[in-house]
Amino acid sequence: MSGELNGLKVLITGGASGIGRATAEMMQDRGAAVAVLDRAEGGPDGMAFARADLADAEGVARSLRDLAEGLGGLDVLINCAGIDLEAPSAEVTDAQWEEVIGINLTGPMRTARAAFPYLRASDRGAIVNVSSGAGLRPIPDRAAYCSSKAGLVMLSKSLALDWAEHGIRVNAVCPGAVETGLFRQSYKDHPDPEGRLELIRARYALGRVAAPEELAEAIVFLASPAASYVTGVALAVDGGRSFH
Repeated sequence: MSGELNGLKVLITGGASGIGRATAEMMQDRGAAVAVLDRAEGGPDGMAFARADLADAEGVARSLRDLAEGLGGLDVLINCAGIDLEAPSAEVTDAQWEEVIGINLTGPMRTARAAFPYLRASDRGAIVNVSSGAGLRPIPDRAAYCSSKAGLVMLSKSLALDWAEHGIRVNAVCPGAVETGLFRQSYKDHPDPEGRLELIRARYALGRVAAPEELAEAIVFLASPAASYVTGVALAVDGGRSFH
């Protein structure tokens, strides 16, 4: 479907790897002009890139402004950046809690706020926030992560309500297990990695881990004009774990 996104100007946070990178490459392949904001050293080839940490409010605002100006405006913001934390709830420190909430929830609010003037000026303004199936149904020892992702679902719904008058659609995608570096952290250092991976797969009706491109397809749909009458949705793309 090359060319279906021709003329669309897109900024993706966390676009240097994982779901974000797959989404960036898919959108570019389909005709969009794509810029990436990430705290990694660089993004995909052929895309404008700025390095920033979502915990740095001023840096995020400055980088987003520079990227949007470089694109000549902004139609779509996709918030893919995020971090995980696996720890017993009683042992989570204030610093750990604040870091996870800061990156996974406060960060998307910062980027949305910085993108608002550009999205309001577009006739195709849209935000897609990458939440998690864990924001719909919790998983053990992930209190900070689950809370941050559930908060991101509600932030998406709130912005969808508040910004509808400006023609800006806001939706969330809620992935299950996806074959990314972030996901591999959840089992690779376990004493029995393969056993741990089997337990994870067993949570899903489809019995497998998703490829990043499967999530990218859902994100691209919600970001595209094809979803012009869709807003305030939390779309579970989780292999049947949450059935919410």
